Amino acid sequence: LDTLEKWVTEIFSEIPNNGLPKPSFGHLTQPFDTPEFHKLYRVVPIRKVHSLSITWALPPQEQYYRVKPLHYISWLVGHEGKGSVLSFLRKKFWALALYGGNGETGFEQNSTYSIFSISVTLTDEGYKHFYEVRSSATWISYSIPDVWKDEPVSFCLQVAHVVFQYVKMLQKRGPDKRQVIWEEIQKIEANEFHYQEQTDPVDYVESLCENMQLFPKEDFLTGDQLLFEYKPEV
Repeated sequence: LDTLEKWVTEIFSEIPNNGLPKPSFGHLTQPFDTPEFHKLYRVVPIRKVHSLSITWALPPQEQYYRVKPLHYISWLVGHEGKGSVLSFLRKKFWALALYGGNGETGFEQNSTYSIFSISVTLTDEGYKHFYEVRSSATWISYSIPDVWKDEPVSFCLQVAHVVFQYVKMLQKRGPDKRQVIWEEIQKIEANEFHYQEQTDPVDYVESLCENMQLFPKEDFLTGDQLLFEYKPEV
């Protein structure tokens, strides 16, 4: 360690400190508030695969790194057990996989905005039902998970509608009664952090350098992995 410290000092001590504050682009609000963003785009893939991706542009969330609200929501959305979106879509033979989340850095999270995406890998049958505009609406009281009962949905259940209804249900019920889930995620992430495999030193240093631009010094090592505080208002 002493040798490494000596090398770092010799190599980097001559780099001048210009004393400038960290740049912020928080004044560039709502960069995706354009007609081009509020659209459905169909892209023909090279390989044979059907995928539906839904993306939301949110206010910047990097200041809430101790809470990690998007990480928490991604666990709820990505749940595969009873009552989940994927469980329901699989019963309909419409989907093979589903994942959602935020990269927590770079294009997906910065001082201007945060991106949250949900991607569904569709079956051939699911592709036929991934999206359909219907003007009529009804109350569904059968064939969907109990936690979704009495939620207004499109008359013709489609993949996109199911995803939006699940997100709406999460919003309606709120996070107050889900602290136990957040605490479970916190324990899982803590175990993964403490028992993680040794990474390549170069990759580890690169990761730490990036963390130094995002977190205070006491959280350089843990800010991108651990959950510290449960704040339902966030």
